[in-house]
Amino acid sequence: MKRLLNIIVLFCIANSVLGQIQTYKRGLASFDKGQYDLAIKDLTKVTNIAETEKANLYYKIAESYRLSNRWVEAVPYYEKAFEAKIANPEAHFHYAFALKAAGNYDLALKELQQFIDSKSTIKAYNEKAYREVNTLKTIDEIKKKQSVVAFKNLSQVNTKGSEFAPMVRGDELIFTASRKSKTYSNGLPYVGLYKVKIDKTISEMGKIEKFSDAIFDDERNEGTPTFSPDGKTMIYARGNTGKRKDLSPDMDLYIARYVDGSGWTEPRYVSASDSASWDGSPAFSRDGKTIYFASNRPGGFGGLDLYRVNMDASGRFGNPANMGKEINTAGDEMFPYVSEDGKLYFASDGHPGLGKLDLFLAVRAGGKVTVENMGIPYNSNMDDFGLVMSKRGDVFFSSNRAGGLGDDDIYYYEAPTKTELTDNDDPSKNPLLSPKTGNPDSTSKVLEIKTVNYYLVGTITSKNSANVFTPLDSARVRIVDADQDQIITELTTGKDGKFGPIPLKVDGNYLVMAKKPNFLTNREEFSMSGRDIPQSLLKKPVTDTTFYTSLNLEQVFVGKTFRVDNIYYDLDKWDIRPDAATELNKLVQTLNDNPQIKIELGSHTDARATEVYNLRLSQKRAESAINYIVSKGVARERLSAKGYGESELIIKNAKTEEEHQTNRRTEFKVVEIE
Repeated sequence: MKRLLNIIVLFCIANSVLGQIQTYKRGLASFDKGQYDLAIKDLTKVTNIAETEKANLYYKIAESYRLSNRWVEAVPYYEKAFEAKIANPEAHFHYAFALKAAGNYDLALKELQQFIDSKSTIKAYNEKAYREVNTLKTIDEIKKKQSVVAFKNLSQVNTKGSEFAPMVRGDELIFTASRKSKTYSNGLPYVGLYKVKIDKTISEMGKIEKFSDAIFDDERNEGTPTFSPDGKTMIYARGNTGKRKDLSPDMDLYIARYVDGSGWTEPRYVSASDSASWDGSPAFSRDGKTIYFASNRPGGFGGLDLYRVNMDASGRFGNPANMGKEINTAGDEMFPYVSEDGKLYFASDGHPGLGKLDLFLAVRAGGKVTVENMGIPYNSNMDDFGLVMSKRGDVFFSSNRAGGLGDDDIYYYEAPTKTELTDNDDPSKNPLLSPKTGNPDSTSKVLEIKTVNYYLVGTITSKNSANVFTPLDSARVRIVDADQDQIITELTTGKDGKFGPIPLKVDGNYLVMAKKPNFLTNREEFSMSGRDIPQSLLKKPVTDTTFYTSLNLEQVFVGKTFRVDNIYYDLDKWDIRPDAATELNKLVQTLNDNPQIKIELGSHTDARATEVYNLRLSQKRAESAINYIVSKGVARERLSAKGYGESELIIKNAKTEEEHQTNRRTEFKVVEIE
């Protein structure tokens, strides 16, 4: 009987483990499809899983929260992923922004610095990380900027779902909301356009209705409208249905006209839109001749950039133009709005801000455009976006800040009536009031533009016999303008191994190359993207700032072995994964920079399979890596493959997964120097 009970217990345990694995795989499949709610539902149920998968499990849960814009909820799962030894530098990048959303600015700064130190090859992430480091240093200054304007939650409209992108048309408030009965492929309701009439005061609102049956489509995302000055032309964003047959994979701009007596016309595609890109959150200029919108089309500065395009009286569009680096960053710029007095407001997570998306105002002074954060209470540590104003001075915007009714909510400021005005108030002016003077906020003042001179100083080092970095004398250094592919200067290091200072352009990209006989030539990219200092941090009219870099040269001789980091293979496979390709590309560059060497590429396994199996597997992996390198143009006669299996273990009696990973490595050995 006891034996039978043991068998039953083992059977139940086996079924439980199998069930956990199936739930885990189902969660991963949902994540890959972008169904983040379903992924969270399954992955959070997984409690019994191999130690080797725990880091990935927690990271995928954290990413599911992040990618569904629930950054604060992602924080504890990023932390668990780090505890489980996640080996993804990008995790520190995303974790930093989740910490910022949670208001933990100091730890966010620490995580960003760790990401920067990892020397990621993702240019957009690097630029955003450098910019955010400067941003986190300005938090205290941004917090000091506060207005007496008090915003209220528009509870008459908001629900547990999303309500955002308000727009005023006459006596109606038009907004975007997730209220449709049908759901998108990610499991969330489609968003659509709705309207509500504003009577004498905002608190006196009518019944919420569909904006227009001609516009409303149950199986499409529709939202973020803008209206011409006469209110008879609307441009809005319309997404695809989530089905494979859709020609456009993302969001596009559409235009519709209002005809007296028959309502809105059938929407038609805006020719300025790019069907292969995300185009949305349009805004009319005050004269109705220019459209501003956000797009991630190729040629921008980062994620979503702001563009403008002219439209003639017949509705024909010109060619869209990027609004430039003064406004656009490596992050997202979106939800532009032009006020009655011609000021451009927008939301961004790339300019210095308190949270994720902050509200900003573009100011032109002395022929140069600068961007100013609107401060508190417009901005919080969460998303704040979609600011618009009515002609009577009411202000509306969207936010998912704490204390709301649901996801994104609409907030408002109601302009005082004439009988409520004080002597210092002027209803004809923008209601962005200063807490001290009662005059229009500093966003309307001309700013003093300060300048910065940037320089680069570097050190060339090499490791001595004690494995300590020491300055390298007589190394030849070349600085290349990577944008122009031109050599800026060449110089030789002295006994201190230093070079510079080299003047830098504020938006320049550079390549630092160093070489010396009997050493491997090495190179490193240096980008100014995101490193420029915000105006709010500058104290003097002219500031000199120096950046420092270092480059290590490895001494080379026949028999010298070098470790190639982060070359991972799937279990029992030898295919080159994308992350391994990134590292092998660095080796390709090393071989191109050092044409005098021939190498043997060696693959090593851990000791958890048979000796024969490990030997064969490692040989196939080494050969696969060689084939990849040859495919990138390196002559095959310079390369040889060697599978070592488990014959050269670094840790003989490895027990932990980290120790096994140390044994599973890829190395190259110099076998000949010409």
